[in-house]
Amino acid sequence: MTRAPAAGSGSGLVGVALAVLSAAGFASKGVIAKLLYAEGWSADAVVTTRALLSLPIVATWAIWAVGPRTLLRPPRAALLGALGGGCLCYYLGALLDFRALTLIDASVERVLLFSYPSMVVLLYSVLYRRRPEAHVVVALAITYAGILMVVTGLDPAVLRGNAAGAGLVLACALTFALYYLASDRWTGPLGSVAFTFYALAASTACLGAHAALGGGPLRYAWTARSCALLVAIVLLATVIPMLAMAEGVRRLGAPRASVVSTIGPPTTILLGAWLLDERLRPAQWWGVALIVAGILALELARRPARAAA
Repeated sequence: MTRAPAAGSGSGLVGVALAVLSAAGFASKGVIAKLLYAEGWSADAVVTTRALLSLPIVATWAIWAVGPRTLLRPPRAALLGALGGGCLCYYLGALLDFRALTLIDASVERVLLFSYPSMVVLLYSVLYRRRPEAHVVVALAITYAGILMVVTGLDPAVLRGNAAGAGLVLACALTFALYYLASDRWTGPLGSVAFTFYALAASTACLGAHAALGGGPLRYAWTARSCALLVAIVLLATVIPMLAMAEGVRRLGAPRASVVSTIGPPTTILLGAWLLDERLRPAQWWGVALIVAGILALELARRPARAAA
C-alpha cells in the first residue's frame, strides 16, 4: 500500500528541506570522487568501496523500516526486478559514471546525468507505443539542445575533450532511466525501502565480483584525508540523500520532490568551482539552463497524467 504525502504546511516545509538536502548530497558525489582521485584512488576503487560501506547502513535502515521477516519474504518477481535494476544501475551505471569523472568535469557530469528523466519519457513512449504530446516533444527538444551546448560549449575543442566522458555519462543516465522503470513496476509489491536494499545488495555483489576478477584498476591511498572523503561520499553523497529523498517523496509526493531536485546541477557547478576550480563557458551555462528548464517542463507536464492515474 502506498502512503499518501503527509498533510500540513509544516510537513510540506520539512519535505522540501529533505528534498533539497537529498539533491545537494547527490550533487556532491562527483566533486568528492574527484578529490579522492587526486588522493591516488582509482575510479573502480572508489565505486566499490562506496558500495561496500553503504550496504550495511542501508541494510540496517531496511531492517528497521520494513522488519526482518517481511524483508526475507519478498515477492519473487519483484525481487528479481530489484536485483536486475540494481545490477544495471548501481553496478554498470555507477562504473560508467565514476570512470567518466576521470575524463570530464564534475559539473558537466552532473548536468548530463540529470538528463535521465527525459530518457524515461522516451522509454515510456516506446514501451507503451504512445506518441508524446506536443508540449512533451518541445520539452525534450529543449533538454537535448541543452545537452548539446553543455558537451560542446559551441567549440570543437570542448567537444573533443568532453566526447568520451559525455558518452559514458549518457550511457549511465540510460541505466538510471531503466532503473526508474523497474522501480515504477516493482516498488508497489516490494516497497521502496526493500527495493532499494535489494538493488544495492545486488550491485555490491557485482562490484565485489568485478574487483575480484580484475575488471579495473584498484588503487587505494589510505590517508587521513582520503578516509574523511570516503566518509563524506558514503554518508553525505549516498546514504543520507537516499534516506532524505525517501522521506521527502513521502511528504511531498514524487512530482514536487522531483521539481525540487532540479537544484542538483547548479549545486554541483558551485561546488566544482569552489573545490576543483572548474569553470563553465557561457554557452555551457546556457545549456545548463536549458536542461533544467526542459526537465521542469517534463515534470510539470507529467503532473496531470499522474493526478488522473
